[in-house]
Amino acid sequence: MEITTMTTQSNTELLNFIDVLAETGSHYRMDEMEALYTDDLAFLVLTPEGGIARLSRDEMFQEFRERGAAGEPPLSTEKRVLHVEQDGDSAVAVLYRRMGASADPALYELRLRYSGGRWQVCGETVSPWPDLAKAVGFLPPRQRS
Repeated sequence: MEITTMTTQSNTELLNFIDVLAETGSHYRMDEMEALYTDDLAFLVLTPEGGIARLSRDEMFQEFRERGAAGEPPLSTEKRVLHVEQDGDSAVAVLYRRMGASADPALYELRLRYSGGRWQVCGETVSPWPDLAKAVGFLPPRQRS
């Protein structure tokens, strides 16, 4: 299997999709959101206890619907795409995302699927953005040369 790694400058179609996704969701445009997510969406969020909460598409959409209906101000579209990787009709995008000044920044992994002539999100994983000043890496330093 050959995997094509895309830099953030070279995959315009996926980058445009991510821009539309952030803009649409941040403004609670539910009719448009319906087309951006697959029916089998899995939305995973790291909990404060260190577990994973799995939300269905309906549960995630309900939160956005309620915010829009309550007249909440739009969310921030602040994001930085860190990596995009495509393998045929599948892609993964990793990004920094912050939904508002009073929200913690997060690391998002978007799992994308190309079907019916368009990209859609089939999965999202959200975890806290790391304190990069304290990050030492996921492996301990080598102890032997």
